[in-house]
Amino acid sequence: MATEATPQVRRPFKGSCHCGSTKYIVYINTPHKVPSRDSFPVQVTYRCNCTACHKTGILHLRLESAPDDFILLSPLDPLSELGDYQCNNRNLHWLFCKTCGVRCFTFMGKHEVVEDELPGVSPDGEKTRFWHVVKEGWVEGGKATGCYLSVNTLTLDAGQDGIDLVEWTEKKKVMYADNLELDGKPKGERSLEKPFPGGCF
Repeated sequence: MATEATPQVRRPFKGSCHCGSTKYIVYINTPHKVPSRDSFPVQVTYRCNCTACHKTGILHLRLESAPDDFILLSPLDPLSELGDYQCNNRNLHWLFCKTCGVRCFTFMGKHEVVEDELPGVSPDGEKTRFWHVVKEGWVEGGKATGCYLSVNTLTLDAGQDGIDLVEWTEKKKVMYADNLELDGKPKGERSLEKPFPGGCF
């Protein structure tokens, strides 16, 4: 049985939208650890109570290194082939499948299509074309740095060993973020105990 002292292993997991048009691979360090308040850029899962996240049902997974850990297999031109809802001063791309409406990931920053091997996925020497955010100059930080990528953990394909969202919630491995703008600016507080007003488990 994995504990907090169990060494983490970086492993690939598959994810997709409901109809399968959007497909991705995300590398996650398992077993997933209990986050701290200042987790970024360490891997962390959290619920945000802002209206954009709450109303679209997003369970954020922020990665240790988004340029290395998130691989979009299809579509290869997400900004034209996926729906793109923009808020937050139109910096963030809240992408969604035009067929089934599911949001697999959100990002801001430079991006590119490359062809390379996928560790733990590709047969030896086989290369795959994929979309990802550019590593050069990437500094995770959202609006402050212009670099942000969050995977919707709820779009990970079911039945993959190492991903148990019930366990993550019960063992307080999901953090809750207070970013809802009520009576002025959001407080920006964090909790491992329970959601803030306007949020959910």
